[in-house]
Amino acid sequence: MPPQKINISSFTKQYPVFDVRSPGEYALAHLPGAVSLPLFTDEERKIVGTAYKQQSREAAIKNGLDFFGPKMKTIVETVEKTIRQSADPNNKTLIVHCWRGGMRSAAIAWLLDLYGFNVQVLAGGYKAYRQWVRAQFEKPYPFRIIGGYTGSNKTGLLPELERQGKTIIDLEALANHKGSAFGAVGLQPRQEMFENLLAEALSLSVEKNNGQAEPVIYMEDESQRIGNLQIPMPLWYRIRQCPVLFLDVPFEERLAFITKEYSGTGKEKLVNNTIRIQKRLGGLDTKNAINCLLEDDYEGCFRILLRYYDKYYTKALEGRENLDILLNKIPCSNVDTTTNLQKLLACKPVDV
Repeated sequence: MPPQKINISSFTKQYPVFDVRSPGEYALAHLPGAVSLPLFTDEERKIVGTAYKQQSREAAIKNGLDFFGPKMKTIVETVEKTIRQSADPNNKTLIVHCWRGGMRSAAIAWLLDLYGFNVQVLAGGYKAYRQWVRAQFEKPYPFRIIGGYTGSNKTGLLPELERQGKTIIDLEALANHKGSAFGAVGLQPRQEMFENLLAEALSLSVEKNNGQAEPVIYMEDESQRIGNLQIPMPLWYRIRQCPVLFLDVPFEERLAFITKEYSGTGKEKLVNNTIRIQKRLGGLDTKNAINCLLEDDYEGCFRILLRYYDKYYTKALEGRENLDILLNKIPCSNVDTTTNLQKLLACKPVDV
């Protein structure tokens, strides 16, 4: 049958998705899981676009055909190889999209349909997908925010919650960052890609929660900025309106935990990260923290830094409206995951 158009409202990743935009567009951001199948290189796209603007639609199409013709066989073989290596190698249905669901996806869809695939084209293309992404951040999600000062091992509770069948969103994993000046763990995605990943995670969370007796989503309390990335403002506002389950762990227990976690980090990296927050930390504390590092006194360094982060977190926490209702303090004697998880699940906060 000829290629079928599907709307974003009915779009699912039941079948392989092929992104026919240029490599540069794909690298900037794409549908998570989509396979890059560019019709044009970045330079070819520029040539075709220039011909469209400065000459005519017909001239642009002719230029495009010059580039498309020699690639036809390779495009078909790439799709065949991708499907052959997929979970369902006998599948003949696939989805293609370009930026707006225009000529690029139409050309690839025509070729793959001619070859014998059942082709679906995403109406509106990646642009429609991005509209869907932004819409996900506007919804009133039933979040439970896991709070606590730095070193409370909030992050460690998320996989345990998931193992117990609870729904979670791991913002730090999506951002590839641990959420502080010392939290870089590798290359972060670009902002647009982070939003795509986050929107997909939110959508899957809603699906998972359907039919559950307690349809809540657990999420660690974060600053709006995670490394170089930002939580979209509508979602950030929603997070700030949800109950906070605050793990109240003693300072010395948190200090021991954070010292153990970061003491294996290279000394030079720790010094550079301390310098990065010098303006907020203050000159004297910065100097003392660095001197501690140079003398291999990691505990002394993190004692200074932990006091700074406690002050910073308290200010952010108290900036919430209705904090007297939202804040649910959970006394914890240490950072033991098993014990604190039980206390967390036993807490029944009031929704505002």
